[in-house]
Amino acid sequence: MDKADDPISSPAIAMAGERHEQGGGYLGADARPLPRLRAFWLCGVRALMAYVALCLANPLHAAYRVEIDAPDTLRNMLSTHLELARYKDRQDLNEDQLEFMLATAAEDVAQLVATEGYFSPQTTVTTAADLGTRLIRLSVDAGPRTHVAAVALTVAGAAPAQSPAQVAELRRSWSLTTDEPFRQEDWDEAKQGGLNILRRQRYAAASIVDSAARVHANEKRAELSVDYDSGPLFTLGQPVISGARRYPESIARNVNPLASGEEYSLDRLLEFQRQILRTPYYSNVVVDIDRSPANANLAPLNVQLTEHPAQRIRSGVGYTSDTGGYVEGRYSHYNLFDSAWVLDARLRLEQRRQSGELNLAMPPDTQAYVNSLHGSTNRTTLEGIDLRSRRISVRRARDSDKRDIAYSLDYYRDTLEQLNGATPPPRTLVLPGTHRALVAGVEYTWRRVDSLSFPRQGYLFTLHAGLALKEVLSDQTFSRIYLRLHRYLPIGRRDLAILRGELGAVVSAGGNAAIPASLLFRAGGSESVRGYRYQSIGNLRDGTVYPARYLATGGIEYQHWRTERWGGAVFYDVGKAADVWRDSSTFQTLGLGVRWRSPAGRISADLAYGLEDKKLRPHLSLGVAF
Repeated sequence: MDKADDPISSPAIAMAGERHEQGGGYLGADARPLPRLRAFWLCGVRALMAYVALCLANPLHAAYRVEIDAPDTLRNMLSTHLELARYKDRQDLNEDQLEFMLATAAEDVAQLVATEGYFSPQTTVTTAADLGTRLIRLSVDAGPRTHVAAVALTVAGAAPAQSPAQVAELRRSWSLTTDEPFRQEDWDEAKQGGLNILRRQRYAAASIVDSAARVHANEKRAELSVDYDSGPLFTLGQPVISGARRYPESIARNVNPLASGEEYSLDRLLEFQRQILRTPYYSNVVVDIDRSPANANLAPLNVQLTEHPAQRIRSGVGYTSDTGGYVEGRYSHYNLFDSAWVLDARLRLEQRRQSGELNLAMPPDTQAYVNSLHGSTNRTTLEGIDLRSRRISVRRARDSDKRDIAYSLDYYRDTLEQLNGATPPPRTLVLPGTHRALVAGVEYTWRRVDSLSFPRQGYLFTLHAGLALKEVLSDQTFSRIYLRLHRYLPIGRRDLAILRGELGAVVSAGGNAAIPASLLFRAGGSESVRGYRYQSIGNLRDGTVYPARYLATGGIEYQHWRTERWGGAVFYDVGKAADVWRDSSTFQTLGLGVRWRSPAGRISADLAYGLEDKKLRPHLSLGVAF
């Protein structure tokens, strides 16, 4: 046997020999076995011990400088974590402490670079005086890098027989494959990634029974093996709720989408968690199961609730290029009548729009529907139109991750005035004055996206449909339909394309009709056709833009993300809003913008050029809540 392959004579075996379950690993002969975190920790412990033992032994001396000559892939790591580099600016070091770090520098380097797959480094340390300060130079020859030569994965337990596709996915998704450099961080991530595939669905008690990385430095190869045990298949039992004090447990039980006896799925637990958080009563929710293999059949669902106080006051400020700056105030009472009824009042004042809302909602019923009563008033002053809309509605709605559904009965009373006295254009649908309508409506939203906050793949589709009958609290019989689609297409690792479209139509029994203007359509602005003022596309006459019967807009946007949070975009928008389609203009836009995924949501800043009026306009949307 070669000495390099003899585990007894290997110089590294003194630091090997540990088996770490669920994320650790064993590196045998020729190995620098320590995970990066452990290597960094030992370096820190050695430095601390040296400092404590020698801090009074000698007089203090000035700080020193360190220069590191190493490959680019290692220089930053050594500069950050090597003891000599970390303490170079300390003024309270004495000579013995510095000499100790100089003597152990090569060993520290070896431990650190081993985490990147270099197991035979050569380190030279020299010192010199430079302008009255000691200069320490470390020259590191990392040597050859070790690559993965073989990977052996085994899965015991129930999974191979009951879920062969899941086992196949584990093997297919294994991230540290042959011929790749062996890095401790990648090794740890690969093991945990395989474990996550088992634990995410069906096998909540899955574990790593054994794992080993046998590194042969002389041959520059590593042989990896991991033994998983899936444990038994878990099924879900009934929820066990804790933390309910102000609000009844029935709220969480009524919105539970899980069926007793269904197979365990982490995604389904998270769906239950989100369903509870969609209600206004809780600031935090944790949903998990008892992961003991003995309780695998009908494992209890542990639901820990953190409640909002019974009353909350919130406010915010912001700016949008559509309606200008705004201030907002909101008051909520979540336990009205001591019955978990929710009273929500909101006032928002913008430069070109002012609105107030009052909602009274019951807690979710046994089918997860929320019944509510809504009242609002809204005034918008834009494009020569002063539009005041009042609405009272009764609503029955249920929301979920994939589908929202709502049934409503809305009474509208709108007053439209012309600010400049212009004459309405021929065949204009809406006329100045006060108009009313009682609209029975339904709204569906289908949601299939990979992320609810920042989707990269999938689609969102919304359908609104409504009907009003003359003489039933309405001035005109009409039907209304509105469709909206967003399609997300991932491109490469971070980029994506977004396709957007919307269609709207109001069909009435007569010609010009007294239909509330807030039910008609105008286009333009940040969420419509950029490059044109907010709601500036419609029936234009003498500077006044009247709401129209038909709407069609669309666009395509390509986003390039330099980091996870910052990106840029280029886009093309097109659309129109009109009563008579053939006589109307189509408006087009080219533009570019900046995107920021802030903790509060996406913030966008765009610069758009309208091809019809040949003007460049900015569009900005941001806000701060407190």
